[in-house]
Amino acid sequence: MSDPNGVMMQYFHWYNPDDGSLWNQVAAKSQELAEAGITSLWLPPAYKGTGGGMDVGYGVYDLFDLGEFDQKGSVRTKYGTKEEYVNAIKAAKAAGIRVYADVVFNHKMGADEAEEVEATPFNMEDRHAPIGEYQTIKAWTHFTFPGRQGKHSTMEWHWWHFDAIDYNAYNEGESAVYLLKGKSFEENVDKEKGNFDYLMGCDLDMENPEVVGELKYWGEWCYDTTDIDGFRFDAVKHVSAEFFQEWLQHVRQYAKRDLFAVGEYWSYEVDALHHFIETTDGTVHLFDAPLHYNFHVASQAGENYDLTKIFDNSLVQQQPTLAVTLVENHDSQPLQSLESIVEPWFKPLAYALILLREAGYPCIFYGDYYGANYKDYGKDGNEYEIWMDCHRFLIDKFLYARQNYAYGAQYDYFDHPSTIGWTRLGDDEHPGGMAVVLTNGSGGGKWMEIGQPNTTYVDITEHVKEPITTNDDGWAEFRCNGGSVSVWVKQ
Repeated sequence: MSDPNGVMMQYFHWYNPDDGSLWNQVAAKSQELAEAGITSLWLPPAYKGTGGGMDVGYGVYDLFDLGEFDQKGSVRTKYGTKEEYVNAIKAAKAAGIRVYADVVFNHKMGADEAEEVEATPFNMEDRHAPIGEYQTIKAWTHFTFPGRQGKHSTMEWHWWHFDAIDYNAYNEGESAVYLLKGKSFEENVDKEKGNFDYLMGCDLDMENPEVVGELKYWGEWCYDTTDIDGFRFDAVKHVSAEFFQEWLQHVRQYAKRDLFAVGEYWSYEVDALHHFIETTDGTVHLFDAPLHYNFHVASQAGENYDLTKIFDNSLVQQQPTLAVTLVENHDSQPLQSLESIVEPWFKPLAYALILLREAGYPCIFYGDYYGANYKDYGKDGNEYEIWMDCHRFLIDKFLYARQNYAYGAQYDYFDHPSTIGWTRLGDDEHPGGMAVVLTNGSGGGKWMEIGQPNTTYVDITEHVKEPITTNDDGWAEFRCNGGSVSVWVKQ
């Protein structure tokens, strides 16, 4: 993050319409988002997935098909064509917004042909436990990309470019992870399931020089084609951590730019995030999944949650310069794979906690900013209709406060289990300061210093209508309503 008080926005959710309109929407909305205070956009995977024009992008089929070739049933992706993607990036950059591409290097899916190979089946839940003999299997591992016919890259992918799969056409009913001939699970991955190298599809072998070389070449091609400003790496806990540092260093040197990078290491164990950061020498930011989990728990517990502990065991508390803070994302939203809902009443409090403090690089979720309505099946097999609330009014207020008042020294008043607050004292360019107070209880106030004597402050959230005036020493009791947040700035 190179902007003071920069803000990222995840510009999609899992259930965006599959009508090919998103890239054009990015182009149309970029100026408006920049004026609101958004400084960077994380866009969804732009290449062809195994589901063609309906694939969210994480079932990655062909990295080199950005909606240019007739493959998997469509030319465009879920979000539009290659031309529209490139134009969207140009429009965002013209508005002063940086753009980050979503990069899936863990797996490939939707192979064009099957191959025979020897493999050993392992327990899905324990990757140290074989459950059968070394055997011949039939695996969908040959990617020929017939629609592209060698344009951009001539490489075809075969079984030896992968280390594991989870499907054997000779034994369709078996539930197993098949470790392929001569392969081993990679080290420096998450220790869940004993070794969490394998996640899904055809798992890329990052010890194969052809694989690493092709991915580096793709990074060069992607940069030249799109003029992207950085990357969001998917599923980094399933890939040997050193690879990301090596790949990023290569592409940065090629681009002669300090391209930004953030990884999705979805673990609530902050020590696992520290290990990844240490292994990659701090070159890759990480999303603060533990903080999201705190928000989830706090929103469920209501006034029984001790708000003084809201940042405990979070990345932003322990490594603030590398933490990308978030409230929700496409995996945690209702009915998704990592569903861990932050209840609607708590979302304004959570956004205040990431947008109005000095630590962390905050990321706003599309579904929270614009709202969302969709249907899908839950884990119980029943269909549900979901309405996600639109919090744009308050998020825009917080963005305005972040742009204009969230500067200078920060004084914390985390001294009551249900009501907490902090002040920012401002600086020469942004005088007046700001006070924030929030509660999960029935309402209250916080006696805080803001450094401006005999000055009147108003709540820009409009929750509390009456202004507040500081005393001769620049202190006042700043108030908020029950289960709410108020942001006080100079009148």
